Amino acid sequence: MTQRTYSGIWPVAPTPFHEDGQVDGEGMKRVLDCMIDQGVDGICILANFSEQFLISDAEREALTRLSLEHVAGRVPVIVTISHFATPIVVERARFAKELGADIVMMMPPYHGALLKGTAEQTFEQFRAVGEVGIPIMLQDAPLSGVDLPVPLLVRMAREIEMLKLFKIECPQAAAKLRALIAEGGADIEGPFDGEEAITLLADLDAGATGTMTSAMIPDLIGPVVRDFLAGNRPAAIEGYARVLPAVNHENRQCGFRSAKAAMVEGGVIASEFCRHPIPPLHPDTRAMLLELLRPLDPMVLSWGK
Repeated sequence: MTQRTYSGIWPVAPTPFHEDGQVDGEGMKRVLDCMIDQGVDGICILANFSEQFLISDAEREALTRLSLEHVAGRVPVIVTISHFATPIVVERARFAKELGADIVMMMPPYHGALLKGTAEQTFEQFRAVGEVGIPIMLQDAPLSGVDLPVPLLVRMAREIEMLKLFKIECPQAAAKLRALIAEGGADIEGPFDGEEAITLLADLDAGATGTMTSAMIPDLIGPVVRDFLAGNRPAAIEGYARVLPAVNHENRQCGFRSAKAAMVEGGVIASEFCRHPIPPLHPDTRAMLLELLRPLDPMVLSWGK
């Protein structure tokens, strides 16, 4: 891997279900095709915004195989492999590599509020996955509740050859990205942000080279990243200001249900079903999401029509 290879927009693919709760395989293919048509630089599957915590192991394997075969190298694919047990994470990494995944993404080991990996256990788990020989993106997300201080991340980047990408979506992400890049230097090859790009401009200004958003409007967020990295700050600011109300509504009100709602509205998938205990979007929340999206004319609202 070379410095600054990874940039742009690498959104998370939602997992579509039929109304009876079964995985919609054909819908998954349409999701991936829509994302590629939106001009993404890469795609992440089986992440939190893919409802990975509501998917069985057998479904995970089937979705990994289906997605990698269907994308067929058109864009790089990141497969999320997070688990508390290190042997399971390693096996998931091997499986993803065997099927042709480009990168795996993982959070530090955690299982609920009181079972969290220590700094050394986190290091050991990532090192074990690094030995599989596939590039790793570390996901620093509040969901895990595991503290990942910058010195630990820099040590991991320097001592684990395959760990070069960092998705920072903790509070004050820009400050952490800036410190991580300053202390890690060339070892931090892919500094990314997340959280639906709610802090994108600040994170780009801090040195982020990419973002991992939802699959809702990557065709509109991607140009913000590209304009900023090209030095066209006014265009980036203008583009970001245009989409920010929709991004805010997604981040604060809808979560991963937003991309599904938009994809149903645009004929990409047939159902926005989410498995229990996730409730459906309130009709008013959904209506406002579409009210904010329509003036932007994103591809997702017309792709399947």
